[in-house]
Amino acid sequence: MKSKSPVRPSLPLMAYLLLAILLATVPVVCLLSVVDSVAIRQELEANAEASRNQTESATVLAVNLVNAGLKLFDKTLDHEMEEAFVPVLAEYERAGRDPGEMDLDRLREVLGDGMDVYIINESGVIEYTSYPPDLGLDFRQIPDFYDRVTEIRLGDPFAADRAVYGIASGELRKYAYMPSPDHRYLFELGLTGSEFQQYHTALKYREAVWDLVDKNPDVVEIRIFDCLGKVVVGEAHPDDDRRLEMVRRAYREKAVIEAENATAGELTRYVFVDMADTDYASNMSLVVELTYTTQRGEAELAGIFNRHADVLLIALFCIGSLSALAAHHLTRPIRSLVEDVDAVARGDLERPIRVSGDEEFMHLAESVRRVVGSLKGTIQMIRESEEEVVRHSRLLEEQVRERTAALEASNRAATLYLDIMGHDINNANNVANLYADLLQAELEGEPEAELLGKARKGLTKSIEIVHNVNTIQKVQGGVPSLRPIDLDAVIRVEIEHSPAPITYAGTTAAVLADDLLSEIFANLIGNAVKHGGPSVEIAVRVEERGEEVLVSVEDTGPGIPDAVKARLFERLVRGTHSTAGTGLGLYICRMLTERYGGKIRAADRVEGRPEEGAAIRFTLRKTGEEGSS
Repeated sequence: MKSKSPVRPSLPLMAYLLLAILLATVPVVCLLSVVDSVAIRQELEANAEASRNQTESATVLAVNLVNAGLKLFDKTLDHEMEEAFVPVLAEYERAGRDPGEMDLDRLREVLGDGMDVYIINESGVIEYTSYPPDLGLDFRQIPDFYDRVTEIRLGDPFAADRAVYGIASGELRKYAYMPSPDHRYLFELGLTGSEFQQYHTALKYREAVWDLVDKNPDVVEIRIFDCLGKVVVGEAHPDDDRRLEMVRRAYREKAVIEAENATAGELTRYVFVDMADTDYASNMSLVVELTYTTQRGEAELAGIFNRHADVLLIALFCIGSLSALAAHHLTRPIRSLVEDVDAVARGDLERPIRVSGDEEFMHLAESVRRVVGSLKGTIQMIRESEEEVVRHSRLLEEQVRERTAALEASNRAATLYLDIMGHDINNANNVANLYADLLQAELEGEPEAELLGKARKGLTKSIEIVHNVNTIQKVQGGVPSLRPIDLDAVIRVEIEHSPAPITYAGTTAAVLADDLLSEIFANLIGNAVKHGGPSVEIAVRVEERGEEVLVSVEDTGPGIPDAVKARLFERLVRGTHSTAGTGLGLYICRMLTERYGGKIRAADRVEGRPEEGAAIRFTLRKTGEEGSS
């Protein structure tokens, strides 16, 4: 037999060499074009960055210059305000160093209508003031400022502050501070007036910086924020919540924060201007928001890219034409092999694998034939395994049904036994309690009466345990059926059963609950009576908050230690008081509150003072219907 001659290429070697040259040249041209475009883009971006940095440096300098002028003006008022503290200290001494006895209205008349008095306590709260809008203002919300005024309160000298806008009023005021002789309070004076504001606002931040930013054509807008996030210069924006977060971040990190809006073609930079001064309590640092447009630079880049694109299109056309010719020849054996493999993949495992071309393709065809043979054996094994899995699945389903039926039967039996035990134990407890009442009447005044009283307490606790277990059983008995409940009626019924007086103002709210709602109030009122002592005062408060109702049960008892609050509503957790119960009452309250879609927590009746009594607060969902009061 004659051996077959090798299949020769249908194209000359020159064609392949030409194709190789073109495929090697065109990528180089594309790479050079891309590198040139990247270099130009980097140069434009560097120029824009330098322009922005120059604008921002000039802006920071201008803002500092304005601040220096404002500081000089503020200092002219220091002597006047220091003298104004003389009548304030005299009135403090006249009132026996009790700020509650100070006549602030008369003191304001002495100082003049343009000056208000503030008395800050040790906690950093404005406790007394002649300017009601700032009453109760808590400076602990501004930690740096709180540390500074605390340092002034504990020191001796007069301390002047800058003229700033009030937190509550937004009015421009010049402030100064003087500690009380006993250092218990810090006196603060706030000076305002149309003439004062006229001179103070004569120096404008906007005019100082706008001439600078006009020199940069990329600047779209400029705004200035103070340390509290208030807009000092500029107009409000619809997305100021997001922008304010960036301002706070720049203020917190004391750096430049950048945010880009590619859709709008804008770049916003938040520049922190550090103007903090240890001589003053107020921090005058600002954050300047500069919005730049990126569309001008992008337009320049677009023109450069268009020119490069023309060159690339020509190169790609050449590459595509030559590649098509090469691919048609080189992939002919692969296309035949793919057709055969696709047929096998569709299930035709008897399809012969055709092959032609070089030795590598012959080896590939042989490998595919071995894979097809192995696939046939694997499919047979999978079919046998599937049949075995089906048999096991059916057997497992039958076992699950049998176990489920047995479990349901056991659950019904356990529930029946629990009901019988609860009923019989309650009957036994009630009979024992009745005999105990009769026996106590007989033993009244006898020494044995005390022992009998302890026995009755044990019976009472046993009755309470059975009642709690029955309640837990009802709560866990299945899906709750909630309906509108008249909250006022439930509260008043439990108040009538209480041996202690209870303060309650009433409510018209209807909540989503069931007949177990009264258990919450019974447990909370019972705990308040049990732990509060004979002179305890109890109050029930209801506050409507949108779609929810907040209920508080407060007492004047010994309170709840902070260490116990976090675990108070867990199962079998008891209080540290000698009258602590079984540990199920508050657990039931938590279960019922969550059953109704609410939350419950323990707090102090007076915030931060646990020794003045406890407060249990929980929420319930409103139904939109009003209950009768």
